[in-house]
Amino acid sequence: MPDLPKRQLGRTGLQVTTLGYGAMELRGAPRGRDVSDEQAERILNAVLDAGINFIDTSIDYGVAEERIGKYISHRRSEYYLATKCGCWVGDAPPPESAGGRFPHVFTAENILAGVNQSLARMKTDYIDVLQFHASPSKAQLEAHGALDTVLDLKKQGKVRFIGMSGTIPNLREQIDMGVFDEFQIPYSALQREHETLIAEASKAGAGIVIRGGAARGGPGKEQGDFWETWQKVGVDDLLGDMTRMEFILRFTYTLPDLDTTIVGTVSPEHLQDNLNALLLKGPLSPDVYEEAKRRLAAAGSAPTPLPMIGP
Repeated sequence: MPDLPKRQLGRTGLQVTTLGYGAMELRGAPRGRDVSDEQAERILNAVLDAGINFIDTSIDYGVAEERIGKYISHRRSEYYLATKCGCWVGDAPPPESAGGRFPHVFTAENILAGVNQSLARMKTDYIDVLQFHASPSKAQLEAHGALDTVLDLKKQGKVRFIGMSGTIPNLREQIDMGVFDEFQIPYSALQREHETLIAEASKAGAGIVIRGGAARGGPGKEQGDFWETWQKVGVDDLLGDMTRMEFILRFTYTLPDLDTTIVGTVSPEHLQDNLNALLLKGPLSPDVYEEAKRRLAAAGSAPTPLPMIGP
């Protein structure tokens, strides 16, 4: 099988494989399905053996960081490591965590505690890309020293580049700040609202990491909002010999501004399917891609119009 193609992750200069690995699947119970240590060790090493060199994780992903440290830290030179900050670090969650969602606290103290914890868990001296989690606003980043702390960590060498896991409504403001080297943004054929902002972030020089480019496609499970949208779109006649999930992944891969898309799995077989889709088939043909976008837009899956700026 040929080597995975690489693209430069914006102004970071990092040459990343266009297929990355998202480690959320390794979080384990109770937030995710039960994944054994043996499964985690097997898939992490299979990822590296396949030549994938970009791994994304988070403090919020249960035991994922510990498993990365335990099973592949001895292969640290083979991959770029991205994780998140702003995730709550402490024995008990703060009061605002009510509602079941993981809390995020953008203070200097919490950022520093989180980064030091991540470094220790993953058995590394540095993080290649440290991303703010949960798309905080400019005001949140500046109010309690969160951004200044990360900039200082970059000066210290603990962090090489600063990123943002960004979404509407704060994404445009984050791009305009000009401090983020990379953006991780949700996108798939059935989730295209960020498409225009992805292009803006790329034009500004930031690297683009797409999340949800396969898993959020959703037509493999014939239920839920994504399945309803898929039925409205009516693109099954464009699939040819592709499965629906292969189409979703290849649609994401065809996005011109993508540098890498992170896909999570604990199955070596699913990993191989993803590799086959991208390596052996690659992007969709231009005619299929344009027709798919036309039908998707007609069914409501289209970029969100951006508000006008200035007079």
